[in-house]
Amino acid sequence: MSASFAPECNKAKAKYDECFNEWYSEKFLKGKGVYNECEELWDEYKECLGRALTTRGIQNMLDKSREDAPFEVGGRTKEELEELQEQQSSRSSGSTK
Repeated sequence: MSASFAPECNKAKAKYDECFNEWYSEKFLKGKGVYNECEELWDEYKECLGRALTTRGIQNMLDKSREDAPFEVGGRTKEELEELQEQQSSRSSGSTK
């Protein structure tokens, strides 16, 4: 297993990785279950990462990046989205004439 970017999260990551790999290979791939039994371990690891990102000052940078180019809109910037919307609006109004 690989180490976490945050050494303080290595134990949580190792527990989750072990659980997930077991579940995935022994249950999911064999059609014995689709419910991820490792969800609580994932949440613990994710919380640890969240704390590490905040402590290291990375979370603020991520938040700003997501604000500038949110994943929900394909990573486009606000300016790119506005331009795309204008183009679509122009096409729509042009096709109704």
